[in-house]
Amino acid sequence: MPKGIPNKRYTPEFKIKVVETMHKEKLSHREAAREFDVSNHNRVSDWERIYLEEGKEGFYVERRGRKSTGRPTKLKKEVQEDLIAEVQRLR
Repeated sequence: MPKGIPNKRYTPEFKIKVVETMHKEKLSHREAAREFDVSNHNRVSDWERIYLEEGKEGFYVERRGRKSTGRPTKLKKEVQEDLIAEVQRLR
C-alpha cells in the first residue's frame, strides 16, 4: 500500500528539495518517494522531468487540470459535402 496523502498539493520548494536530494544521493524515484512520503513515485518522475527541462522556475508554473481539446470544430458545409461525396465515391 503506498504511503503519503492522496491528492496532496506539494510546494515548489518541496519539489525542488526532493529532486535535488534524489540527484545528490543517487536515489531512484521509488526511494525518493518513500523517503519524502510522496504518494506515488510517478509524481517524483514528473518533477524530475520538469526540473531537467525547465529548471527550478518550472515548479512555479501553474499546471492544474487536464488539457481538454473539447469537440472537434465544425467543418464548412462545402467541405463536409465534399468529404461525404468522396467517401461515397470510394465505397
